Amino acid sequence: MTTEHSPYLQFSREQWAMLRDSVPLTLTEQDLHTLRGINERVSLPEVEAIYLPLSRLLNLYVKAKQRRNRVLEQFLGQSRGKVPYIISIAGSVAGGKSTTARILQALLERWPEHPKVELITTDGFLYSKKELEVRGLMRRKGFPESYDIRNLVEFVANVRAGHEKVEAPVYSHLIYDILPDERKVVEQPDILILEGLNVLQSGMDYPDQPHRVFVSDFVDFSIYVDAEADLLKSWYIERFLKFRSGAFSDPNSYFHHYAQLSDGEAVAVASGIWQEINYVNLVENILPTRERANLILTKGKDHAVEQVKLRK
Repeated sequence: MTTEHSPYLQFSREQWAMLRDSVPLTLTEQDLHTLRGINERVSLPEVEAIYLPLSRLLNLYVKAKQRRNRVLEQFLGQSRGKVPYIISIAGSVAGGKSTTARILQALLERWPEHPKVELITTDGFLYSKKELEVRGLMRRKGFPESYDIRNLVEFVANVRAGHEKVEAPVYSHLIYDILPDERKVVEQPDILILEGLNVLQSGMDYPDQPHRVFVSDFVDFSIYVDAEADLLKSWYIERFLKFRSGAFSDPNSYFHHYAQLSDGEAVAVASGIWQEINYVNLVENILPTRERANLILTKGKDHAVEQVKLRK
C-alpha cells in the first residue's frame, strides 16, 4: 500500500485480498456463470480476492450511513424514513462494469444489514432511437448529449428521497432502443447500484441542460472500472465477435446485418466502431471522470484486477 501525496491509497492485488478478513464466499460457480458478461472470465478466486474485500468495505460504509441517519433522526425528533445507500459504477464500454455491478449486487444482498439491493443501468435513460435520429445523435449514442439527464436525475433523487415506488425506463440491447411498454419499478431498496458510462460526469459535461443538480450529488460511493485503451479495444472486438454468432443472429436484433460478416470483416467493423465512437467517448467524456471515483479497479490483460485505489 502506498500513500505519498496521492488522494488515493494504492493496493496491489495481494494487499487488497488480505482485507477480506474472513468474509465468507457465498457465491457458487453456477451463480457466477449467470453474473458474467458475454466476454468476461471472472473466476471465484477473483471474487475472493477483489469483490469480497470490496463488499466488506461497502457493508461498513452502509452501516455507518445507517447509524448517521439514526443520529439525525434523534436530533430532529422525527423519522426520515428509509434512505438508501447509492453506489455508482462507471467505466468504458467493454471494461466489465456491468459484471462488476451484478457481482456486487449478489454479494451485498447477502449481508443481513441490507438484503434489498437494486441494480439500474443508465442505458434506460438514453433517448429513444427515434429521438436520437431527430437530434442527429445515432452515432453519438453513449455520449453525454444522448441521455435524458433530467429524467435520470429525477429518478435518482426520488429513490434517495425514499419514495415508495420509482419507475425507470428499460433498455433493450436486442432492438437497440427503449422498450416503450416496460418499466423497472424500484421500491425503497437498502442499496441502489447505478451502473453506466455517465454516472461520474458532472454538470460541466451537460452544457445544454438548464438544471444544476447532477447524478453525482446523490451518490454515496463511486467506483471506476479501469483498463488500458488497447485492452479495452481488444475486449470490445472479442465481444463483438461473440455477439455476431450469438445475439446478432436473432432476426429481431438491430445488428442482425452483422451476423453474416466474415471474421476479417467483423474485426474491421468492430475496430472502426471502437475507434470512431467508443474510443472518442472514452477519451473525451469517460476517462476524465476516473479521478472523481472513490475506488478505482484497474484490470490487466486477463480481465483480472491488478490494482485497487481507494480514496483517502
